Amino acid sequence: MATYRSDVIGSLLRPTYLKEARQRHQAGQLSDAEFKKIEDRAVDEAVALQIDAGLDVLSDGELRRYAFFGHLIDSVEGYDKFGGWAIPFRDEQGNELIFKRPVVVSRLKRKRHLCSEEFVYLRARTHHPKKVTFISAQQAAAYYDPQKSSGAYASIDAYLADVVDILRDEVAELIRLGCTYIQVDAPQYAALLDPNIREGYRQRGNDPEQLLDRCIELDNAVISGHRGVTFAIHLCRGNNQSKFYASGDYDPITAVFSRTRFNRFLLEYDDERSGGFEPLRSVPEDRTVVLGLVTSKKPLLEKKSELKRRIDEAAQFVPLERLALSSQCGFASTEEGNLLTPADQAAKLRLIAETAREVWG
Repeated sequence: MATYRSDVIGSLLRPTYLKEARQRHQAGQLSDAEFKKIEDRAVDEAVALQIDAGLDVLSDGELRRYAFFGHLIDSVEGYDKFGGWAIPFRDEQGNELIFKRPVVVSRLKRKRHLCSEEFVYLRARTHHPKKVTFISAQQAAAYYDPQKSSGAYASIDAYLADVVDILRDEVAELIRLGCTYIQVDAPQYAALLDPNIREGYRQRGNDPEQLLDRCIELDNAVISGHRGVTFAIHLCRGNNQSKFYASGDYDPITAVFSRTRFNRFLLEYDDERSGGFEPLRSVPEDRTVVLGLVTSKKPLLEKKSELKRRIDEAAQFVPLERLALSSQCGFASTEEGNLLTPADQAAKLRLIAETAREVWG
C-alpha cells in the first residue's frame, strides 16, 4: 500500500460560476452539455490547486455534487431530496442552521453509477495518486423515516440491504476502473460519540452500542473482499457552512478502529470538541491515522510549529511512521461551502503539504 503523508478530505469550495451554473441547469436554462463543460472547468481548477499546493493525494473536490452525499441522491431513484427530518448544525457562538435531509419514499433503483464519472474524469486529468469519496451505508440510514418510508420498505433493514448492494457494486466498479484509494464518509458515527446525542438515542429506545455494531457491520459489508486497495473512513462531527452537530472524543467508538476493515482513518482533531489523542491507542498496528489538525471551518491559518507539536503528541499513541496530515473535514460538505475564501483554502492546503514534507521527508 502506498503511504500518503498529506491528504485532502474531499470537498473543495465551489466557484461562484459553478453554483450559478447549477441553478441555471436545474431551471432548464443551461443544457447538459453546457453544464458539463462548466463542471469540467471547475474540476480542472481544483486539480491544479491541489497539485500546486503539493498534496500527495488529490480529489475532484466533489464539485459535481450538491452535497457530500449528493451522488447517492442524484444517481439513485427513490429519494425525496428535501423531505427528510431536519438536523440542527451550530457554531461556538450559538448560531444555528437547520438542514433538511433526503428521505427514501420508493424502492431504490440505480439510474447510473455514483462516482464513476468523477473518477474517470480525474484519472484522465492527472497521474497523481487520487481518491474517490462516497457515503457510508449508515449515513444513508438517516434517510429512512418510519412514516414516510414504510410504503417502500417495511423496515430500515430491508432498505439498508438495498443500500449496501448499491455501494458494494460501486466499490467493484471503481476498482475495475483503476481506483486504488476509496474513502467512506461516515459523519453518522459522530452521533455515537456525542454524550447528548447518545442519550437521545437511548431515550428513543435505540441502544448506541447496538447501533455502533450495526454501523461496523454495514461498512465491512461494503468494502470487504478486495486486495491492493486503500480503504479509508473519514469520521467527523458534522460540517455545514462552518457549523457542526456533535462534540466528544473518539473513545466511545474505538471499535471502529479495531473491528472495521479500513486501513486508513481520517480523523477530526482541529479543536477541543475532538478530545485528546488517547483513543488512538486502540488503532491496530497495521493501520494509518490521518490527523485532521488543520481546520476547514475557519479562515485563521494554523502555525506550522503548533501542527508539529500536535503530531508529536499523537505519536505517543501511534508511531510517527503510521501518521499523516490533512484538514479536519472538507471545505464544502454542502455546495454553500464553509465561511472562508478560496485564498484561505489554498493557504491551508499548502500548509498541510509543507508540514507533512518537513515532518516525514
